[in-house]
Amino acid sequence: MPAISFQAVSKLYPSSDKPGASTFKALDDVSFDIEEGEFFGLLGPNGAGKTTLISILAGLVRPTSGCVTVLGYDVQQDFVQARRHLGIVPQELVFDPFFTVREALRFQSGYFGLYRNDDWIDELLDGLGLADKAGANMRQLSGGMKRRVLVAQALVHKPPVIVLDEPTAGVDVELRQSLWQFVAGLNHRGHTVLLTTHYLEEAEALCQRIAMLKLGRVIALDRLSALLASAAAKVLYFKTDDLLPAEQARLARVTGRIVELPVQDTAEIEHQLAALRRAGVRVEDIEIRKPDLEDVFIQIMSGGPASGLVPLMAGASA
Repeated sequence: MPAISFQAVSKLYPSSDKPGASTFKALDDVSFDIEEGEFFGLLGPNGAGKTTLISILAGLVRPTSGCVTVLGYDVQQDFVQARRHLGIVPQELVFDPFFTVREALRFQSGYFGLYRNDDWIDELLDGLGLADKAGANMRQLSGGMKRRVLVAQALVHKPPVIVLDEPTAGVDVELRQSLWQFVAGLNHRGHTVLLTTHYLEEAEALCQRIAMLKLGRVIALDRLSALLASAAAKVLYFKTDDLLPAEQARLARVTGRIVELPVQDTAEIEHQLAALRRAGVRVEDIEIRKPDLEDVFIQIMSGGPASGLVPLMAGASA
């Protein structure tokens, strides 16, 4: 039995409140399974449908068609059981400003009928670096600390399935590292984790399998290793303060001084470097490296060679 199963999920929204208005398809026949114990990544650009899919999983939005289950429990028909097995860390910072951190976790426990679970609350506070904030009012916390409390609230009933929706947005590097260490530990203990993130280096470091959404459809679904192997080229990496010639500018990914050019082989590397020299572009810190998940993501989203992947069957295991 999969931990999470999306079967032919579609969601239509009216484009306006006027009668007879056309509809916008946020999700279009989305189907895939996430197996128990997986660390699974759900990626896509803004507007791809990730938040809508998570909202349906949480029972906050009804699909127009299709079925979603958590450990066999339908999120619409068996909402209580599905929710008991699910812990969701939302993207938005939602908190009650009148409680301390410990009080907030105790109240959250009560929603699931759990009492006198301070031992587990203490473990969460310690593991998430909140032990010294247990008595602090939620209003006094930084944004990163509030996000840690959201993680603790999602885990307070020990759910076997954890959903992290952009959990490290606005979190500093130190907080991010300790958060992932804690979540990875839960995954090693058997918890299933579904992660959505725009930090692709996090998905590459943590996830075993990846699904990519674009305009409400799954356009890639495979193991991380297979996605990386599908990349069409190596990457010529260098830094420069000069403008690139038109040929290189059209192909390159430029971030500040950093330039990344896809190259097929040694001959193309020599060709690109020669073209840069002829144009008077001064380069430094030259490297040839394998493509990373960001390279694959951009290729797939732009309809490049990697987008020709045949997705795994919906129930394929990790």
